[in-house]
Amino acid sequence: MGKYFGTDGFRGEANIDLTVEHAFKVGRFLGWYYGRDHKAKIVIGKDTRRSSYMFEYSLVAGLTASGADAYLLHVTTTPSVSYVVRTEGFDCGIMISASHNPFYDNGIKIINGLGQKMEADVENQIEEYIDGNLEELPLAVKENIGRTVDFVAGRNRYIGYLISLATRSFKNFKVGLDCSNGSSSAIAKSVFDALGAKTYVINNEPDGTNINTNCGSTHINILQDYVKDNQLDIGFAFDGDADRCIAIDENGNVIDGDLILYVCGKYLKEEGKLNNDTIVTTIMSNLGLYKACDKIGIRYEKTAVGDKYVYENMVNNGHCLGGEQSGHIIFSKHATTGDGILTALMIMEVVTEKKASLGTLAGEVRIYPQLLKNVRVADKKEARENPAVIAAVDAVSEALGDDGRILVRESGTEPVIRVMVEAADDDLCEKYVNQVIGVMKEQGLIVG
Repeated sequence: MGKYFGTDGFRGEANIDLTVEHAFKVGRFLGWYYGRDHKAKIVIGKDTRRSSYMFEYSLVAGLTASGADAYLLHVTTTPSVSYVVRTEGFDCGIMISASHNPFYDNGIKIINGLGQKMEADVENQIEEYIDGNLEELPLAVKENIGRTVDFVAGRNRYIGYLISLATRSFKNFKVGLDCSNGSSSAIAKSVFDALGAKTYVINNEPDGTNINTNCGSTHINILQDYVKDNQLDIGFAFDGDADRCIAIDENGNVIDGDLILYVCGKYLKEEGKLNNDTIVTTIMSNLGLYKACDKIGIRYEKTAVGDKYVYENMVNNGHCLGGEQSGHIIFSKHATTGDGILTALMIMEVVTEKKASLGTLAGEVRIYPQLLKNVRVADKKEARENPAVIAAVDAVSEALGDDGRILVRESGTEPVIRVMVEAADDDLCEKYVNQVIGVMKEQGLIVG
């Protein structure tokens, strides 16, 4: 974890934590770094936040000042940038987005030439440059100054790629799409329309400030109601940059990332396409997922929270399916990052091939009640390693046995300890979470 770059890029409130000067310097460094021995080509996408345009221009200024050519995809999804980078021979890609965060936040995600999240070493060098710890970089002059190229064709090729992945027509399916007033507004409907679905779309009119506002995968109740009210067969909600997908079944029930992993993993296993018969999850996945996988012979691995770590595990061990409860799902045969629209298409493949509703397919999993509380502390390490806290956690773990679990971990982005309990019912979750937090209070670890 760096000073500016976390697990998902450089993120913060626009012009407070992340400024135009930061963006300019990111562009300056990347243009120089990739242009040392050739004319660098770097592609940029953005979501619909008002500040995304400001950051796009600042990045372009930095890149071209260092001599790189900047190719603009305009409003597009994070996974489309990844796709274009790895298929069109770009040195790297940049996505301007703060994902599911509110509109006043923004972020810069850097994607390497393989379409994967940028290596920490390069991000560290960018941080050094931002802080003035590196020599000033040379400015390009005369014909060496970079060009800016309109590259909406790249986004269109990505749309074509998504359409090509479908194995069957979606004719006669009534599909609801919640585009979160974000990046998927420019892509999702055209994909489902092309595949024959009767497509119902909400929250696809971005105005720069309504991205993720009471819509999308973080406010799934909106799509739930819409699916039920319009008697749709299925629904998909995306986040701001469309690298997440949460589904809604025909009864209006939420199908989160854990259930998506089960439905798709079981289908792939039946087809002999689930590499190593293994899915990759994070430590936050529900106990119910693991118990359901045990019953059908699917193995699983657990990583730290973050799709970055999920993908690393997949690559290192040859697994083909992994993801997070939040809806970041990676199908490594088709993509190198979470892709919300791709995930929706893969779910549709299972539904059409199995000739079964999503509710039926997901109904085999009993999801355990889960409660997560965030506690602000002065020192995360001290709080987590406090002997009294450790003893309290051990006591809860012993009390739960095989019918639940407790997880206490540090936030990667703020001074917060997250206390999570899964148990047979909500009352037990509340009891045990509060029990551990109570010990933290007694130990004087909590602030505010």
